[in-house]
Amino acid sequence: MAGRLDGRIALITGASRGIGAAVAKRYAAEGAHLILTARTVGGLEEIDDAVKAAGSSATLLPLDLTDMDQIDQMGGAIHERFKRLDILVGNAATLGILSPLPHVAPNVWEEAMTLNATVNFRLIRSLDPLLRLSEAGRAIFVSAGTAQTARPYWGPYSASKAALEALVRTYAGEITKTNVRANIVNPGAVRTAMRAQAFPGEDPSTLRTPDEITEVFVTLAEASCQQNGEIVDAQ
Repeated sequence: MAGRLDGRIALITGASRGIGAAVAKRYAAEGAHLILTARTVGGLEEIDDAVKAAGSSATLLPLDLTDMDQIDQMGGAIHERFKRLDILVGNAATLGILSPLPHVAPNVWEEAMTLNATVNFRLIRSLDPLLRLSEAGRAIFVSAGTAQTARPYWGPYSASKAALEALVRTYAGEITKTNVRANIVNPGAVRTAMRAQAFPGEDPSTLRTPDEITEVFVTLAEASCQQNGEIVDAQ
C-alpha cells in the first residue's frame, strides 16, 4: 500500500538528529524521497541508513545554512535534478543562551536571529518557485511556545522564533491563491539535545521522543492538507 507521501520530494533542514531526523525517518516510511541537510556528515549518513532501512532514498547535502549563498545554490541544484519541491521542513535552529538580555553577547544574538529566522527567509526566497512547481507545495516550520510567551531569559530564542512565526504567517498570506500552503509546528517539550541544554536537570524519560510527534508533520505535508498560516501543536 502506498504511503501518505508516496513520490513526494521533501527537503528537511537540521536532519541529522532530534526532530529533523525523526521526521526524515517518518517521511521515508510514508514513501517520500528526501533531501537532507545538516552540518555534520556523520549524522546525515546515520539517518541515510535509517531511510534506506525504511525502503526510501535520500539525497544528502552537508552544508552550513548560515552561508546564504549555499541556500541559493541548493535551490538551483534541486531544480536541475528534480524540477520541483513538494515539501519543505525548516527545522534547523539554535537555542542561543539563557541569560538576561543585557548580558547576551551581540554575536550570540545575531547567530540566533540568523539561523532561526533569516535562514528560513532565505529558504522561502530560494525554494518558493520550486514549491509552486509542485501540484501541492507544503512548507512547514518548527517554532516553540516561547515565541508567544516571551519567557524571561530566553531572549535570543524567543525573539527569533517570534520573528519566524511572523515571517511564515506573512508568507502564508501571500500564497493563498496558489497551490502552496505554509504552517508552523509547535512541538512542545520533546526529548532533544536542545531541550537538555535548556533544562539540564530535567528527567528526559518524562518527555515525548521526537518519533512520537511526527504525525503533525505528515498531516501538514499531505497534498490534501489545506491549512495555511496556522500554528499547530504537536499532539
